[in-house]
Amino acid sequence: MPLKLSLKPGEKFVLNGAVVQNGDRRGVLILQNKASVLREKDIMQLEEVTTPAKRVYFPVMMMYLDETQASKVYDEFIQRLSEFMGAISNPVVMADCVAASKHVMAREYYKALMAARKLVDYEEQRLGHASGVQTGGDAD
Repeated sequence: MPLKLSLKPGEKFVLNGAVVQNGDRRGVLILQNKASVLREKDIMQLEEVTTPAKRVYFPVMMMYLDETQASKVYDEFIQRLSEFMGAISNPVVMADCVAASKHVMAREYYKALMAARKLVDYEEQRLGHASGVQTGGDAD
């Protein structure tokens, strides 16, 4: 089934490891076969990996973007997920952790990434409420 990407002007995304940027107008791409695609808002740079949930998300993102290197970051993922799970008690968030792990084990890296994104969102919500700091949206 084809994947349709509707792109904002100037929006960046990663396609099979290559960073691609849309031009100055809205655009639509239709991918006819399986490819690793990640929008700019879902791409995390190494220097942004500053919280426990982001330490779970980052190796999953790396596995998704380069499946051939997945075994090199798998142990990091397991370690960081175990640490995260040891620090939480919320059953919904725990279920997202289990889902991320199951998807990684099945090599369903995009699904694992979306489960890990929920952990980051949960953490940002908790940190934002705990410190009184509002978390912003994604920068375009």
